[in-house]
Amino acid sequence: MNVMDRPRIAVIGGTGNLGFGIAKRLSAAGHTILIGSRDGAKASIVASEIEGNVTGCSNEAAAEQADIIFVAVPYASHKSTLESIAPYVTGKIVVDTTVPLAPPKVARVHLVPEGSAANRSRVILGDTVKIVSALQNVAASHLRDLGHDIDCDVLVSGDDKQARQMVINLLQDMKIKAWHAGPLDNAVVAEALTSVLIFINKNHHFDGAGIRISGPLSSEPLSS
Repeated sequence: MNVMDRPRIAVIGGTGNLGFGIAKRLSAAGHTILIGSRDGAKASIVASEIEGNVTGCSNEAAAEQADIIFVAVPYASHKSTLESIAPYVTGKIVVDTTVPLAPPKVARVHLVPEGSAANRSRVILGDTVKIVSALQNVAASHLRDLGHDIDCDVLVSGDDKQARQMVINLLQDMKIKAWHAGPLDNAVVAEALTSVLIFINKNHHFDGAGIRISGPLSSEPLSS
């Protein structure tokens, strides 16, 4: 991504493990980052722990100032968080990383009425927001460790192909291999895979299992 074209990026839930890892990797790639939290003071403290142009503030302030918004919150906080930032994301790209886990049975796939957390985001935020789903299958510990090569791929779903490509570009900046995975309805697959990977981690004593896409690589996607 051209440095002059780099958007301002908010990470909503940036004080959590996954959000912190996302913010850390994007900042290391030279992006301007806004750490969002329900507690703006806490967000400022966490932002000071990340090198680069990183600022902490409330979720609402982060969403308002950013061009692209990553949502990295637990499913229990998903609805209320989206409702709080909804007035500030019109016309923007929102990257939803949420998985609808149902504790304590997190190793069992849980399907929600909307089909997926990503579809729930579309219902709450409306059609003026470009929802992209990504990063459900990468362990937070891998993201947080900048010295660690991320040995897995990411599926990126969304109805707007250009928005998907922008997110893929950001993931490549984070040194992650990412793939166009089709429309937002397909996000249910990546979300459900999380529970499968949790089970594999537990059953096979892995530390952050992931997935790899195999096959010949074309220089450009063949379809939308």
